[in-house]
Amino acid sequence: MRYISTRGATSPMQFQEAVLTGLAPDGGLLMPETIPSLENKLDSLLDLDFVDLAYELMREYIDDIDPKDLKSLIQRSYFCFDSPEVTPLVAVGKLHILELFHGPTLAFKDVALQFLGNLFEYLLSSRNQHMNILGATSGDTGSAAIAGVQGKANINIFVMYPEGKPSRLQELQMTTVTDDNVFCLAVNGSFDDCQSLMKSVFNDLEFKQSFHLGAVNSVNWARVLAQVVYYGYASLKLSKGLTQAVSFCVPTGNFGDILAGYIAKKMGFPIKTLVLASNENDILPVFFNTGIYKKGGVQFTLSPSMDIQVASNFERYLFLSSGMDPDAVGRFMEEFEDKGEVQLEHNPSVDEVIRAVTIGTQETLDTIAQYYKDYAYVLDPHTAVGVAAARLINSEEPVVCLATAHPAKFPDAIKKAIDGEHEDIDALQHPSLKQLGELEERSEKMEADVDLLKDYIRAHV
Repeated sequence: MRYISTRGATSPMQFQEAVLTGLAPDGGLLMPETIPSLENKLDSLLDLDFVDLAYELMREYIDDIDPKDLKSLIQRSYFCFDSPEVTPLVAVGKLHILELFHGPTLAFKDVALQFLGNLFEYLLSSRNQHMNILGATSGDTGSAAIAGVQGKANINIFVMYPEGKPSRLQELQMTTVTDDNVFCLAVNGSFDDCQSLMKSVFNDLEFKQSFHLGAVNSVNWARVLAQVVYYGYASLKLSKGLTQAVSFCVPTGNFGDILAGYIAKKMGFPIKTLVLASNENDILPVFFNTGIYKKGGVQFTLSPSMDIQVASNFERYLFLSSGMDPDAVGRFMEEFEDKGEVQLEHNPSVDEVIRAVTIGTQETLDTIAQYYKDYAYVLDPHTAVGVAAARLINSEEPVVCLATAHPAKFPDAIKKAIDGEHEDIDALQHPSLKQLGELEERSEKMEADVDLLKDYIRAHV
């Protein structure tokens, strides 16, 4: 399997090189040349556990790592999860909640970043190389990435986050990690500013090569690949022996999580519909309902990991939906970068697989309150956006809502939703979070300036 850029001006490369490259040198995102189909093999996958399914799926995309080594990497990546199922399914009312928060930082990003951290260590050790990871986070990616690589040999990690915008617990999960190879940068701006800084640095190819920069954001293909697994796992569990398809509701801001579901469907897993659930930052719902992709100002909400306007993985969707046409993708992205708005030529309402819904703050709070009252189940505010969207669709097939974070990470939002009833909620307690406020913090404040960021990296590698 070779990997190519969505912009078409980067030479094809194998998986290992794609992982270490991160963002393609031509500014595009790396994608496999083909999406392999497992449709004729699904019968043999039905009874596999998460780890074994991950191996069978990933090896379709990875042919330059010894199979025994690949299996060992996968096993080590999920050994630290506190559920033997890794991503358990829980029936709540008429819905199924796919709990993706059983990893070390209590967020769905752990599913991908535990694997990516071990993968980086394996590749760098075998090549006797060093890497400086540069990432941007709106909340959970930063802590999950740090947890994936803290203390690992041959790796430094620099994580940018918008100052004051993640929840306090999300921030503490980053800033209280004081390993020598971890650097946290509180940027005066939004997540989009952080993401723009990251892309600007990666697009300076001389700087990128000189300082051996790598990416853990979902611009790195390995992250998306790891997330495809839980769509396949949940769809097989609920397919009744492949006799029915499953729909998913996905709270999403940067489009990486729902893109993984889109790829899982293309691989042949029994998936019918993907419901894209957004908060007030609705650039993606507007696109999928009108064909207009238009950048607006970031609105800061109770679901901070989704407070994003420019979704980096959207380019991969454009690539797939255009029949892997790099010229079409290049024209679209160039116009968007120049004008901040693009109208698709064809009337799309836009994709028969993806439905898109915007959920406001009050509806999010009401959903948290209702699910606690009716089922004694506590939703974090991001998951509540997806659950609220699920309630708006009529579906005969099973509906899976992705629970992207443990509710204990967002106590203020939960308390606001369940006013006066939250004192004894066990879900608002978690031992890994309890002592964070008493630990030493380490972070650096920085203006959103690419030259300042480069100077910081130079001074600390």
